[in-house]
Amino acid sequence: MSQQNNLKLTQDKLPKCASGIQGLDEITGGGLPKGRPTLVCGYAGCGKTLLAMQFLVNGVVNYDEPGVFVSFEESAAELCQNVASLGWDLPALIEQGKFAIDYIHLDRSEIQETGEYNLEGLFMRLAIAIDKVKAKRVVLDTLEVLFGGLENGAIVRSEMRRLFRWLKERGVSAIVTAESTDNSLTRQGLEEFVSDCVIRLEQHVSDRIATRTLQIIKYRGSKHGTNQYPFLIQHHGISVVPITSLALDHQVSNERISTGIPRLDTMLGGKGYYRGSSILITGTAGTGKSSIAAHFAHATCQRGEKCLYIAFEESANQIIRNMRSVGLELEGCVTENRLKFQAARPTLYGLEMHLVNLYGLVRDFHPSVVIIDPISNLESVGNAFEVKSFLMRLIDFLKTQCITTLVTSLTQGGEPLEHTDAGVSSLMDTWLVLRDVEIHGERNRLLYAIKSRGMQHSNQVREFRLSDRGLELVDVYLGAKGILTGTARSQQEFEEKTQAWMRQQELQKKQRDIERKRALMDAQIKALQVDFESEQEEFERLLEGEQIKEKIRLDNEQQIAESRYADPDREDSGESS
Repeated sequence: MSQQNNLKLTQDKLPKCASGIQGLDEITGGGLPKGRPTLVCGYAGCGKTLLAMQFLVNGVVNYDEPGVFVSFEESAAELCQNVASLGWDLPALIEQGKFAIDYIHLDRSEIQETGEYNLEGLFMRLAIAIDKVKAKRVVLDTLEVLFGGLENGAIVRSEMRRLFRWLKERGVSAIVTAESTDNSLTRQGLEEFVSDCVIRLEQHVSDRIATRTLQIIKYRGSKHGTNQYPFLIQHHGISVVPITSLALDHQVSNERISTGIPRLDTMLGGKGYYRGSSILITGTAGTGKSSIAAHFAHATCQRGEKCLYIAFEESANQIIRNMRSVGLELEGCVTENRLKFQAARPTLYGLEMHLVNLYGLVRDFHPSVVIIDPISNLESVGNAFEVKSFLMRLIDFLKTQCITTLVTSLTQGGEPLEHTDAGVSSLMDTWLVLRDVEIHGERNRLLYAIKSRGMQHSNQVREFRLSDRGLELVDVYLGAKGILTGTARSQQEFEEKTQAWMRQQELQKKQRDIERKRALMDAQIKALQVDFESEQEEFERLLEGEQIKEKIRLDNEQQIAESRYADPDREDSGESS
C-alpha cells in the first residue's frame, strides 16, 4: 500500500510542460514531460512536424517559453511559409528574440563514414541557439536525416543516447521526430527506448476516407490515455479528440425545456425535455423527424439561446424554405446568430474528422442545443459500431457541457418498432418514434414516446399532423376496427356524430311527447280540480242551508216551548185587549 502511495506521489510531482494543443494536454494529464525529450514518430504526412512546430509556437505565445526549431529537411523560409496559413507568424517571433530556426543541411552523398563519429558539432550549434533565445523548448526534425548516412549501428545508438542525455542535462522540453517503419516505431529501433514519452501518429484510410490518429505509447512517471485518439489539422493547428468523461460523472440539470410542440410537452410530463439530455427521433422517410427537430430549434432560439443544427441531407436554405410550410420562420434566427447550420455530406470527412469538427463548432458557437439530422447517414462512412462509438463520444462530450442533444435516425419500412440502424437507442434519455399507417389508401403519421428517463410520460399513441399552422398531436381513434387516422378517422367521426344526432333527435321527440302528456295530465287534473271545487262549493251551500233550516227549526221549537207557559204580563195584556 505504501508503495502505491509513493508511486502516486511521484506521479503527482512529475512536472509537465503544457503543449497548448487542444486535447493533447488532456490525454497526457497536463502536457509533455518538462525538461525531458519526447519522441513523436509516424509515417510521412501524418503531422509530426506540425505538432512539433505547434508545441514551440504555443510555448512562445501562451506560456512565455522561447523555443528553437532545428530542421534537417526544410529551410527556415520553407518552414515559415508552410505554417503561415495557420496564422503563425514565425518571422515576427524570431524578430522578438523568442524563437529561432536552425536549418542544418545534410547531404547523404557528402557524408563519408571515417573513424569515430560524434555529434559535438550539433551540440555546439544547439547550445548557441538555446542560449541566444534562452530557449525552454527544442524541436529536432527529423533523426533519420541526421543518422541516415551512417551504417555503423553501434555508433548510431551511442550518439543517439548521448543526444537524448544532452537534452536532459540542458533541462529543455524537447520533441524529437522520427519516421516509422512497418516493423518498428522508428528506423533505428532505439529512440523509443531512450525517450521519456513516445507519441505515435498514424493515418488510416478506410473506404477512401483518411483519418489521422494519435496514441501515447509510453509516458514515464505519468498516467496517460492509451487509446488511439483521432486528431484534425485545422486552420488553427492540430486538435485531438480525447474521451475525457467515460466515468459518467457529469453534472445533470433538473430544468425542463419546451419541445416547441405544446402537446408533445404534455406527453413528456407537461414540461418537455430535461436540459442537457439526449433525444432520439426515429422513423421512416417523410414521417416528420426534421419538422420536430426544427420546432425544437425554433423554440430554443425563442428562449434567447443558441442552437447548432448539423444537417447531412439538406442545405441550410432548403431547410429554411421547407420549414415555412409548417409555419416556422427560421431565417430570422439565423440572422440573429442564434441558429447556426452546418450542412455537409457525411462522405466529406471520416467519422473522426466529423467528431473533431463538431467539437470545434461547439467550442466556437457555444450552443445550448445541438441537432444532428440524421445520424443514420453517417453509416456511409462507418459501420454501426463506429457510428455508435462516434455518437457515444459526442453525447458524452455534450453532456459534460450540459448541452441538449437531439438526433434523428432513418429506419426502413417493415422493421420492428424498437430498432435503430446504428443501435444507439440505449444511449438516449428520450426516444420518440414516428410511424406511417396506411388505411383506405391513405398514409397518416403516428407518434410514440418509447421512453423518457427520469420523468412521467404518456404511453398513448398520438396522431401526428403537419399543416401550415405547425405541428399538431391529436388523440387517435381506437375502435372495433383498431386505430383510425386521417379520412378514415374523419369518416368514423362523421358517422358517430350522425348517430349521436339521431339519438339526440329521438330523445328530443320522446321529451316532447312526455311534455304533451304532462300538459294533458295537468289539464285533466285541473278539470277534475274544478269539478271537485264546484261540488265542494255545492256541498258547502247545501250544508249551510241545512244549518239555517236547523236553526230556524230550533228557534220555532223554542218559541213553541215558550208559548206553552203562561206569561202574566202577556196574559193581562191579552185580556185587556
